[in-house]
Amino acid sequence: MTTNNSINFLVYCIEEYKTANKMTGKDVIKLFKQYDIMGYIRSCYGALHTMGGLAISEDINLLIKGVNKGSANT
Repeated sequence: MTTNNSINFLVYCIEEYKTANKMTGKDVIKLFKQYDIMGYIRSCYGALHTMGGLAISEDINLLIKGVNKGSANT
């Protein structure tokens, strides 16, 4: 993934997540940093860029829930 594509896709994911979850951009950035969602998006670009915005948002929510569920078991 080129730098330009990376930035554009991250912005797209942030905007889609913000809209789907009725959040502010600031809150999305804070959440994405907390769970390293930007790293996830970069590492899974190949699969994620073939999905629609709503599917990406749902995937991110599942990832966050999985992390939270895992930390509750420790």
